[in-house]
Amino acid sequence: MTGAGVSAAGSTVVATTAMPAGLLAVEWDVAGLFESALALGVVLVASFLLGAVNPASIVAKVLGHDLAHSGSGNPGATNAGRVLGLRWGVVVGLLDVLKGYLPVVVVQAVMGTVPALCAGLAVVLGHIWSPFLRGHGGKGVATSLGAILAVQPWFALAIVVVFGVLVWRMRWVAGASVSACLVLLLLGLGTWVGWVPGGGRDVGAWCVVLALVVIYRHRRNIELWVAARRDSSTP
Repeated sequence: MTGAGVSAAGSTVVATTAMPAGLLAVEWDVAGLFESALALGVVLVASFLLGAVNPASIVAKVLGHDLAHSGSGNPGATNAGRVLGLRWGVVVGLLDVLKGYLPVVVVQAVMGTVPALCAGLAVVLGHIWSPFLRGHGGKGVATSLGAILAVQPWFALAIVVVFGVLVWRMRWVAGASVSACLVLLLLGLGTWVGWVPGGGRDVGAWCVVLALVVIYRHRRNIELWVAARRDSSTP
């Protein structure tokens, strides 16, 4: 809005210009969006780097072992248990669970559910493709469990039950892990379409993505299982 004033002498004109309220609000919205995006970016980078810290490799190195050249070569809890002993495998597994759980809980409390879901996915991706291990990493099972525990505890319980029963029956950790991820995939799809209560579409889609990422990380195990089944059925 522009106004003009004339002095008593009639010789001076003063013009004033005020910014429209709508334009000011838009500027504040843009600034707020930029700050939110910057904060989310910082959270994602920090979560990815936290996930990239690999407890299995650290513990193994302290104990004088190199997991990359021992057992299956995978820097995860299962191989740590195989190479270092069951006790250390459990310790590494718990650390991986905490690594997935804590950042999601913190981000959810500070920024809300959707940023927390993004942080959880970033932690898992960092664990699987760690820059500290030249792009290698674990298979993401325990770290995903920790993130899920922070968002949907009863999903985590269902996954643990399925995993435990199948490990007991099959004695095959990779197969039990893939089966547990298939359960998570079904729960995620059910949540996304509204058939499973307790979560929104965001949570459902997130569970589906997590399950697919971990299943993809087990693709070599799946290929070996299919090949073994094919060979066993060949006369």
